[in-house]
Amino acid sequence: MPEWLVLTLAMLAACAVVVVVTVVRHRTASDDEDITETPDVIEYMTMWIGVVYAIVLGLAIAGVWEARSAAQDHVQAEAVALHEISERVRVYPPEVRDRIRDDVNAYVGHVVTTEWKAMADDGRVTERGTELLDRVRADVTDYEPRTDFEAQAYQPLVDQVTAADQARSARAESTGATMPGVVWFGLIAGGVVTVGMVFALQIRRTARELVLAGMFSALIAFLLFLIWDFDAPYSRGVAASTGPFLSLFPGVQG
Repeated sequence: MPEWLVLTLAMLAACAVVVVVTVVRHRTASDDEDITETPDVIEYMTMWIGVVYAIVLGLAIAGVWEARSAAQDHVQAEAVALHEISERVRVYPPEVRDRIRDDVNAYVGHVVTTEWKAMADDGRVTERGTELLDRVRADVTDYEPRTDFEAQAYQPLVDQVTAADQARSARAESTGATMPGVVWFGLIAGGVVTVGMVFALQIRRTARELVLAGMFSALIAFLLFLIWDFDAPYSRGVAASTGPFLSLFPGVQG
């Protein structure tokens, strides 16, 4: 199901709940019920519940956005390290240089196609990707420099392999959801309580109040969807992309 459709249905469902509850309350209310006033304590509690929940939502959105940005940084660091390897091996003999570059391109091609799909669907990196990176490491570390110029390039190349491996490990650790289940429970329960407090204010007297209550519940549904969308850094709508790999390795097709 497309994510925009999920968002639309969630917002419509939130509005529908408010409308249904309001209509039911209106029909079941007793004739002598006083709806002209709301106790001050209820208004005070409703205000502070809304403020606290807004702070929690803001922190949750900031947290998942930071995780998403960190995931993109891991991709950028890995792509740059691999590109540096491809460029710095130009000082090596042609047969060694071409073999290393071919293995780097094979690894990048696997990452932007097969591995990226596995990360989005299964939340993991592939064993094949690990094997291809190990082959690049073996190409670089097993070569014995023959000249002083090659010897000067050897250690920086090893360092770039290490940087690529570290970035890959960080990417593997950030493939899953970042929000714990207990936090999701708090967010959903807090949303229910916050919307429920709207009815404590006796929002059922005019169509204007009903529309505002529906819009308020739809906003909360949208923010919860936004957190859910950001929660998986390498999948769903607003996710880290393979752009750094494709921009530095234009010959590889994603």
